[in-house]
Amino acid sequence: MKNFYEHPQALVESLTIGEGTRVWAFAHVLPGARIGAECNICDHVFVENDVTVGDRVTIKCGVQLWDGVTVEDDVFIGPNVTFTNDPFPRSKKYPEAFPRTLVRKGASIGANATILPGLTIGVNAMVGAGAVVTRDVPPNAIVVGNPARITGYGNTAADVAQGADTPTAGRGDGPRALSVEGAALYTLPKVVDLRGALTFGEIDAHLPFPPKRFFVVFDVPSREVRGEHAHLELQEFLVCLRGSCSVALDDGQRREEIVLDDPTVGLLVPPKVWRVHYKYSADAILLSLCSEVYDSGDYVRSYDDFLAMKNQSATKA
Repeated sequence: MKNFYEHPQALVESLTIGEGTRVWAFAHVLPGARIGAECNICDHVFVENDVTVGDRVTIKCGVQLWDGVTVEDDVFIGPNVTFTNDPFPRSKKYPEAFPRTLVRKGASIGANATILPGLTIGVNAMVGAGAVVTRDVPPNAIVVGNPARITGYGNTAADVAQGADTPTAGRGDGPRALSVEGAALYTLPKVVDLRGALTFGEIDAHLPFPPKRFFVVFDVPSREVRGEHAHLELQEFLVCLRGSCSVALDDGQRREEIVLDDPTVGLLVPPKVWRVHYKYSADAILLSLCSEVYDSGDYVRSYDDFLAMKNQSATKA
C-alpha cells in the first residue's frame, strides 16, 4: 500500500517516495529518483533518475529536475524554475558524467529562475524570480538579476525583528553593542580644522585590542563577496577609510548587516562570528586591524563547520 498520494493523472515510476508526499496531475517521476517525506510535487513536474529530493520540499508547477540535481530538506522551488545539467549541450551527445547541482537546506528559488549546472545554492539562500544563477550562492544570501548578484543577506533567526533599520556607521556614540554576540561599533575621535580632517585611535582608549597585524582591501573590481569565514581566536577591527562597504555578521542565531561608510567608525568583529564583506563602492578602502598574526589554522571557511562549532559550544554550555 502506498504511503503517499499519487494523482490519477500522475506517473510515478519510483518506489522511493516518502510518507505523506503528494504528487499531482501530469507529474512524471522516473524509477531512479528518490523523494523524501511530506513533499509537494505540483502539476507538470518532471523528475529524472539521478535526482534526490529531501523532506518537506515544495516543487511548483512546470519544474524539471534533471540528472545530477540534489535538493535538501525544506527547499522551495517556484513555478517554471529551470535547472540545467550540461554546460555545452549538443543533440545526441552526452557528457561522461553530469555536473552535480546542490540546493542546500532551507533555500528558496523564485519563479522562472535559471540555475546553471554544477552550482551550489547555499543554506537558506534566496534566489529572486527570473534570476540567472551563474555561480555558487553563499549561505543566507539574496541574489537577483542576470547574472544573479548578491543584494543582501536574509535574517532567519526568530529573534531578529523584521523591518529593523540597518545599523549605519556614524550613528550614535560608541562603543555600541550589536545584536550579534560580541560585535560592536566604535566611534573614533575626529579633528577638523582649515587643513582638513583627521581621525585616530589609541590602544585601550579607542581600540579594543593591541593590533599584531593589519591589511588593507582596495581596488575591489566589483561588488562581489569577500570574507565568508570565521576565526577561532582572532579579533578584527574594521574601518572603511574611503567609500563604503557592507559587513554581514552571523553568530549562528542572530544576523546583522553593518554599512561602513565613515572613517571615524570602527566595527569590532569577535572570534567565532561568521563575516561576509560585500557591496564595495568603486573607491572603497577597508582597513583591518587584527589581534593575531596570520594563521591558516585559525580560519573556519565552511558555513556548515561554523554552525557545527556553534552548536557544539551551545551543547557544552
